[in-house]
Amino acid sequence: MTTNSPKALSPTDQQSRALRDTLGQFATGVTVVTTRDAAGQPVGMTVNSFNSVSLEPPLILWSIDKQSLSYDAFTTQPHFAVHILKADQQHVSNLFAGRGADKFGQVHWHTGADGVPRLDDCAALFHCRLAQCVDGGDHTILLGEVLEFSASGGEPLIFHRGRYRTLAGD
Repeated sequence: MTTNSPKALSPTDQQSRALRDTLGQFATGVTVVTTRDAAGQPVGMTVNSFNSVSLEPPLILWSIDKQSLSYDAFTTQPHFAVHILKADQQHVSNLFAGRGADKFGQVHWHTGADGVPRLDDCAALFHCRLAQCVDGGDHTILLGEVLEFSASGGEPLIFHRGRYRTLAGD
């Protein structure tokens, strides 16, 4: 059933699913965010909550579920990198969205500034200093100061209504 009338929010599973589906109407790019954990091991996860905040100072944000296995690494380590994925990197998105697997053993990457893992051949990269963590309900919003950035271009990987998409032609 499709409706244009506003939905009343309640904590039911049905309402949560409806809210998620409605939020899915907004197309997003797909990123992988990386850092190192307390033991120095590379950590990464797929994120589509990435957004620009400010040009002066240069700030970006993204959010992480408080139940995420890598929550402590991202909220305590001083630096992280955001990689904007290209349209042909759906496999990278799927890999870093999953749990368990040796993610970094299945992609090309190198160690960048401040020891942060950097994935090779992405559309863009932002190397950031963790500036602030803000409570956001069941998520924490991470605000990052952009220290370095680069863009190699290419068509971006897009996510809309629960599926990967491509951009329409010019």
